[in-house]
Amino acid sequence: MSVFSDYQDYDGLGLAELVRRGEVTPAELLEAAIARAEAVNGEINAIVIEQYDDARKTAAEGLPDGPFSGVPFLLKNLDVGQAGTRTTSGSRAFEDYIAPHDSTLVARFKAAGFNIFGKTNSPEFGVQPITEPELHGPSRNPWNTGRTTGGSSGGSGAAVAAGILPVAHASDGGGSIRIPASCNGLVGLKPTRGVNPMGPDMGEAWGGQVVNHVVSRSVRDTAAVLDATLGPEPGNAYCGPHFEGSLLDEVGREPGKLRIAVGMQKWSDGDYRPEVVAGLEATVQLLEGLGHTVEEARPNLDFAELTSASSVIAAVSTSLLCELRAEELGVTVDELPLEDGTRLLLLLSTLASPTDYPRAVRSNHLAGFEMARFHEQYDVLLLPTMASEPVPIGYLKDADENDLLERLSGFMGETMLCNQTGQPAISLPLHWSDNGLPVGMMFSAAFGGEPLLLRLAGQLEQAQPWWDRRPPLGV
Repeated sequence: MSVFSDYQDYDGLGLAELVRRGEVTPAELLEAAIARAEAVNGEINAIVIEQYDDARKTAAEGLPDGPFSGVPFLLKNLDVGQAGTRTTSGSRAFEDYIAPHDSTLVARFKAAGFNIFGKTNSPEFGVQPITEPELHGPSRNPWNTGRTTGGSSGGSGAAVAAGILPVAHASDGGGSIRIPASCNGLVGLKPTRGVNPMGPDMGEAWGGQVVNHVVSRSVRDTAAVLDATLGPEPGNAYCGPHFEGSLLDEVGREPGKLRIAVGMQKWSDGDYRPEVVAGLEATVQLLEGLGHTVEEARPNLDFAELTSASSVIAAVSTSLLCELRAEELGVTVDELPLEDGTRLLLLLSTLASPTDYPRAVRSNHLAGFEMARFHEQYDVLLLPTMASEPVPIGYLKDADENDLLERLSGFMGETMLCNQTGQPAISLPLHWSDNGLPVGMMFSAAFGGEPLLLRLAGQLEQAQPWWDRRPPLGV
């Protein structure tokens, strides 16, 4: 079978339209994706579980007639299950785990017509903003293979940036959609809490901080996938907002003249690097040139308290995950083959008092009320997604305990905030450093503000297009 040579010229909706018109078959699209993966995956280590033959069978048998019918797709190797396939969560403790059934979200991906052909790399249990698990090895950035892809959806980010596919599953508990979007020059929307389903194997993760969606190259793909997957399921732990009409239709609409708040200095520990400040200043100029009002403002939040809250929630949640896995295997947690970073989280969980977890959740909820008040004054908040360009491979993984916190604060932006408050946020590829590395800009809105964010993102995509900007391994 010949490979569809124009594969990388289209986003997901564009490929699906070709299938709908009979100009290309799902089998041809799949072979183009596999050929691209075989050409570049050895350099970037984005795909860690191949399901090529299963996907070939699916393409031959026929796919549902959805908005992405026939489009190749990759699942992140974490947070969702696909019946009969391995999901390791980046951990040797789950190396042989086989999912007994599809997660609700995976079933909706399939109903949209996506053809799943593998799983992408993630750090152990998704607890790091880089993707360098001991089980699968590091994912590498297509813009510079000596740099990180970010995390925890780093494999998905690298795969999309390198042209293996135009859109891939990602999840986000503290920035894990937006971080790889920034590092890889992609669109990354973290939806409002409760918009996409989490079941049936979990009602929530990390106290409601974790959500699932995708990373993509186009804003319209991000919107259309959410149209296809959003909505409640029986037993929902959270009730998401209701959207009138299609989110895809919002992408072409004018956002109006917006009141935009900006944070020019980092609110949590650390500082923005010069390349990030340059990107932020350029984005402010772009927004003002489009007629928006931009002014510096800061919500009334205690970021030290919020940082502590997120650490407690991550530690206690990871401890529960490890205890449940140990029970399944009939071993103790001490006998599980876990990485040192995970062991540190388990130690932190033992230091937490009985009230520390509910206190942390309370801090998150109160922050949500404060951000709701803040967005009564401002339609959108603009912050850099990250505090620096993508750091070198090993920069965080190999740091000793004395250096780790300083290095983390020098890399991380304020992505955790919107996970804690539940509101939506989107990272857009609006800047590149002098080193040629992507530097994303993050826009957040009030709870349920996806329509506004997608209108603004569509306007910015038209004003400063990024589609033709490809990494060396993306060509």
